[in-house]
Amino acid sequence: MQIKGYKKIILHFLLILGVIFTVFPFLWMILTALKTLSESMAIPPKIFPASPQWSNFKEALNTINFPTLFKNTVIYAVVTTIGQVTMCTMAGYSFARIEFPFKNAIFVLIMSVLMVPTQIFLVPQFQIINKLGLLNTITALILPSMFSAFGTFLMRQFFSQIPKELEEAARIDGSGQFKIFKDICLPIVKPGIVTLVITCLLFTWNNLMWPLIVNTLPEKMTLSVGLANLSATGHYAVNYPVYMASALIAIWPMILLFAIFQKQFIESLASSGMKG
Repeated sequence: MQIKGYKKIILHFLLILGVIFTVFPFLWMILTALKTLSESMAIPPKIFPASPQWSNFKEALNTINFPTLFKNTVIYAVVTTIGQVTMCTMAGYSFARIEFPFKNAIFVLIMSVLMVPTQIFLVPQFQIINKLGLLNTITALILPSMFSAFGTFLMRQFFSQIPKELEEAARIDGSGQFKIFKDICLPIVKPGIVTLVITCLLFTWNNLMWPLIVNTLPEKMTLSVGLANLSATGHYAVNYPVYMASALIAIWPMILLFAIFQKQFIESLASSGMKG
């Protein structure tokens, strides 16, 4: 019993240590956002500001044209997520439940995309977007992200766990393929859909490379690009308090999203781990 007690103490100590390492950067970002520029660059570092500088948030909103960037980011993230979830869900169902010629070969071909660094696709994607005349548009951000090999694989794994007896019973009742997909299978794989939604939203919200390549007009940029440009506005040093205030304003929607769907997200990860 004593050995088990020591193991619990060590386990809890490691967990608390992990929480500290995870939360500390976020707390430091909040504290820095409330400091003056001199306090943020002081050596040795000052942990708490002498007087909270709430004006940093106002300056951040005015510096990066936040309303426009926020609107562009919301459109990009929401439309991309809806399109990607729709396509990956249907593709995952097809590969898991429908028999068609060369199904396994096509699936392996799709999975091979995961083995290739995403940077390799940037040049051909840019050339396609350029030939379509879509540079400096929100559409240029959305189109290449409408399909995901990872999302297809994830949904295929969830659909594969559904008992065949459910489909057979539905067919006996006269249900067609689409009705089985919509009314029977989709509700069962809801945890997987929630996981895909959160994953896609987080990626698109934080994506920097592709928006930086295809959009150069300030009114078509996203928050990630705006924050990247903000770090270069200072001639001699980065205004860290304003930069951190901007980052806090930019990330709150994702924090709220995870807080709302935290239970479903954790459940989906746990259930997929058990199925694997």
